[in-house]
Amino acid sequence: MSLEELISNLTTEDLDLINKEFRKRQNKIPSFQFSKIRDIDLKRFVNIKENLSREIFKAWFNENIVINSETELFLKELIDDNEILIKSYKEEDLKIYFISPLLNKINFKSFENEVRGYYEEKLTYKTENFIFSGTTDFLVSKGLTESEKPYFFIQEFKKAEEYSNPRPQLLAELITGVELNNWTFIKGAYIIGAIWNFVILEKLGKDKYQYFISQNFDSTKIEDLKDIYKNLCVVKHDIFEMVKTDLS
Repeated sequence: MSLEELISNLTTEDLDLINKEFRKRQNKIPSFQFSKIRDIDLKRFVNIKENLSREIFKAWFNENIVINSETELFLKELIDDNEILIKSYKEEDLKIYFISPLLNKINFKSFENEVRGYYEEKLTYKTENFIFSGTTDFLVSKGLTESEKPYFFIQEFKKAEEYSNPRPQLLAELITGVELNNWTFIKGAYIIGAIWNFVILEKLGKDKYQYFISQNFDSTKIEDLKDIYKNLCVVKHDIFEMVKTDLS
């Protein structure tokens, strides 16, 4: 059989098997950093698809969270201090001036439950076919001195144009969290400037996932920011309940 005949008879599955075996023999497993992963990279190694239904968010977003006057004033002042400049903020500006104050107001830290938020935490998920690793923007995790079990991730926008989409970066982190925890579902959020989107990832099988993306929340609009605050409060409550269940 000629080389041309061999190539013409190859299927996509054949190529995948050849590449897999080649990587094993070369001892080179493709590795992707969270901050630089793209949709095309994700889809090369996992079966992942967006589910366009938003029904899954109803229970999360419809929890009865009451915002008191002091908190509402804080949220209004957060908008007043940042609304004009938020479009020009670089990543660290957005984190320091807007995101961190909001997360501090939520306060994910609990000495009783041994939970807190972590900025720039390193994580790795390794399989025989690929490695996802890198530094996360923010996660809430079990463990007070070091991250032991990630529960929730937030990914911010990136300055580099090629890697400016935080959605696949968040999805890689959520996949890592699901697999490290041996879970079926996990939640997160990604942020581009003023716009927040919440995400739920569901594991369907080995290297097979679906994800759901919420509507946009514009954090420069007070009603949207109040909803963001409420949604994060629900996350905090759910995490604390999960920790209590694990300890019981």
